[in-house]
Amino acid sequence: MSSRVKRVTIKDVAAAAGVSTQTVSRVINDRPDVADSTRQQVREVIQRLGYRPSALARSMIRRRSYTLGVVTAGLQFIGPSRVLHGITDAAEEEGYGLLLKQLPSFGSTAVDPILDRLVERRVDGVIWAVPEIGDNHRWLEEHTSRLGVPVVVTSTRQPTDTYVVNIDNYSGAEMATRHLLEQGYDHIGHITGPLDWWESQQRKAAWADVLAEAGLCTDEHTWTSGNWSSASGRRAAQRLFEQFPEMDAIFVANDQMALSVLQLAAERGLRVPQDLGVVGFDGIPESGFFWPALTTVDQDQHLLGSSAVRVLIEAIDAETDEETPAESKRLLLQPSLIVRASSLRNRT
Repeated sequence: MSSRVKRVTIKDVAAAAGVSTQTVSRVINDRPDVADSTRQQVREVIQRLGYRPSALARSMIRRRSYTLGVVTAGLQFIGPSRVLHGITDAAEEEGYGLLLKQLPSFGSTAVDPILDRLVERRVDGVIWAVPEIGDNHRWLEEHTSRLGVPVVVTSTRQPTDTYVVNIDNYSGAEMATRHLLEQGYDHIGHITGPLDWWESQQRKAAWADVLAEAGLCTDEHTWTSGNWSSASGRRAAQRLFEQFPEMDAIFVANDQMALSVLQLAAERGLRVPQDLGVVGFDGIPESGFFWPALTTVDQDQHLLGSSAVRVLIEAIDAETDEETPAESKRLLLQPSLIVRASSLRNRT
């Protein structure tokens, strides 16, 4: 049996004092943004437990900027703005500032100037909140080490040594398609998002897999693509009605495109959900006020952003105290299905 005594860590101090590890770090670093009573409590626990930061930990504490770098794109769209909202709320709660950089486009691969800027500002960690499109995440394997701090990515399929926080798009689309089957629809079309997006690929794959399992058709004529906008959804729906006339339901890859599907169905004299079932994806607040109210897959993008912050801070704390971070570097958040009138053909 080993006689080695377990070293007291910053997490032990935080647990004993009933505070976060960030608060303990601030007390050790003598930061002013800690209440006097909390400061005294933490110092008493440090003394009682005999906590001594390692040399690396002390150097990390001295150089902490309490700033997180955040890289995003497309803030004019609902998804990225909701993720950023979650990031800002969680960072504020944890006492961190943000250095925000926005890429000129989702698919931009010119990341060197942004990485250089983050290094110059000595951020404690980086959240890369840019959807994976094409090969725009290729830089992760090549350049992450130059940052010298933990990195959390909010969307990637690539194997990477960075931390990843994702929403399970496949599971969400699977729930949507199975729901339509359970409602008695058996000619289910699909309008995808742009297929260079990883999220679009996952949603389409789940739709196809569920229908194939049920022995139903997923040929080329049963699906078409939009670009997330309502206008593109209308064009896609028009094509789909023409090429798949027996269609009795549509799984739409986002709520904004689903809105135009509902409008076009009304123009064509189709009753929703009796003649056509419609399910969207995103769970935007407005979806409950569509006519009829839209069944949708609710992905909590605010939670995605806040979870990315907390995973990143845990990684920063682990490096500060020379601890090994959790073995799993991938957090997969589960969406939920909100069932409303647009798909309820079999009402009980």
